[in-house]
Amino acid sequence: MKPIFVQLRCKPGKTYEVADAIYKTELASELYSTSGDWDLLLKVYISGDDEIGRFVNEKIASIPGIERSLTTMTFTAF
Repeated sequence: MKPIFVQLRCKPGKTYEVADAIYKTELASELYSTSGDWDLLLKVYISGDDEIGRFVNEKIASIPGIERSLTTMTFTAF
């Protein structure tokens, strides 16, 4: 399993609905509200067989209320 971090920008007034929808999918190991340009930050573990772009687009970015996503892949944990 490989961790990735996904930041989400939600439509105005939809952050809590998006967070609830993500929570219900049980995909994120951690989910945070954040300040700044992005509304939510989630940590997701995906298998080595999954294509990251497809996973994010189909499982996360397709949730209603999300305007934009930014995915950060990880390499080494220190």
